[in-house]
Amino acid sequence: MKSLTAVTGLAVASLVLGATAAFATPGAGTAPVGTSVGPVAATYTPSIADTTTKRIVRQLVPCGDTMYAVGNFTSIKQVKPTAAVLPRNNAFSFSSTTGEVSTFNPDVNGQVNSIALSADCSTAYLGGSFTSIGGVSVKNIAAVSTATGAVIPAFKHSAGGQVNALLVSGPHLLVGSYAAVNGSKHKYLSSHSLVTGKDDGYVDLNISGNYVYTQQDGRHSAKNATRVYNFSLSPDQTKLLAMGVFTSVGGQARRQIVMLDLGASAVSVNPWYSTEFNQNCFLAEPFWLQDASWAVDGQTIYTAATGYKPATNSDPASGVTTGFYTSDPRGGLCDAAAAFSTSVTSDMPAPNHLWVNYAGCDSLYATAADLTAVYVGGHQRRLNSPNNCDENKLSTNPVSSPGMGALQPSDGSAYTTAVGGFTGEYQRSRGLGADDMVVVPGQGLWIGSDNGTAGSASKSCGGKIGHAGICLLPY
Repeated sequence: MKSLTAVTGLAVASLVLGATAAFATPGAGTAPVGTSVGPVAATYTPSIADTTTKRIVRQLVPCGDTMYAVGNFTSIKQVKPTAAVLPRNNAFSFSSTTGEVSTFNPDVNGQVNSIALSADCSTAYLGGSFTSIGGVSVKNIAAVSTATGAVIPAFKHSAGGQVNALLVSGPHLLVGSYAAVNGSKHKYLSSHSLVTGKDDGYVDLNISGNYVYTQQDGRHSAKNATRVYNFSLSPDQTKLLAMGVFTSVGGQARRQIVMLDLGASAVSVNPWYSTEFNQNCFLAEPFWLQDASWAVDGQTIYTAATGYKPATNSDPASGVTTGFYTSDPRGGLCDAAAAFSTSVTSDMPAPNHLWVNYAGCDSLYATAADLTAVYVGGHQRRLNSPNNCDENKLSTNPVSSPGMGALQPSDGSAYTTAVGGFTGEYQRSRGLGADDMVVVPGQGLWIGSDNGTAGSASKSCGGKIGHAGICLLPY
């Protein structure tokens, strides 16, 4: 994944606020029928204790009743059963029902972007940007015991670049990265044995390309290296959305996102795609599609994007205004949530969006969905803002949604109060942004985020302070 700290050197305020990107949590499940997430945060969850440096939880992954958290942090504040501040470098776990922090402490010396667990929860696979775990030399990827936190030496542990996303699929560990992993000849997306870490040949897609363009004011797009950045697994676990920087996957033209079929013996490219993903956003953010989630029935995909605004003011084919100027109505998919049908037919191989909800030129980094809502998170101030950009022109009916919000699956309009008759609205301290969202059946919506600015470990979520990095909105 790209640098996961704030963007530097940009004049646009909405971009400076955050350049993080969310990791979807694959296969975490869906909400029970007839339930809704309330707007008030649970009080027992642990949080980032660091207050002197910007820190962040990059991903939350449940395994049984244990929640695993990874990111960039050095200490964790436990609330229950007893209050305590515990040293934890970039990876830890805790009870998802009581909040008690476990002894799992691999002690990683650099940022961990993603974690995947074996089926029996005994092994954790870590990926990111680091060189040692528990004093053992590794390079950006490793397998560790969840009982001891120690590196498992039988699993190869060397990636040529930062590792962005991990997913266990049957006997395979799928890895999204900047470079080759464990000696694999396959860059950017590869598959590895869960035991040895060696490439097992399950993925062979020849991914290539990056985004090069000139926007309407004549300036050129920023550098962006080919990479696979994020994963989202379908509810039936047969399809995988991969997001990142590429223009060709498996010989098929794809930008920003590709749907993959997880076959018995090989991964292949699914026909699903929309040419709307070919659009270019603001020059500083050539890669803009940060996250995607699936509807409970797998029939709809919801996307969350940064990108600020389109790079050009009109669609060359139609001449339709697409919002390059901040005074224009919003256009395209930049800084927006959107919905797409997963249906692919001979007469419609490239489905257009079902709906778009604009965040007023504020970025969205994370999304998750259950039966009642599509949840989106970022550093946005509001949703329902198709006419607002950098406070230039306020929309007629914007919905205040600081840091997160909920959309109606049918038409994408933002709920003005929490779903299911709860009083109050969904909200969290904006900070750099909500980096991860995962729905856990019987529990609620878990949110991974940053600790705001230095000194703000009391960061609020769901109307409660003390949720720097981790928040649970219960059912």
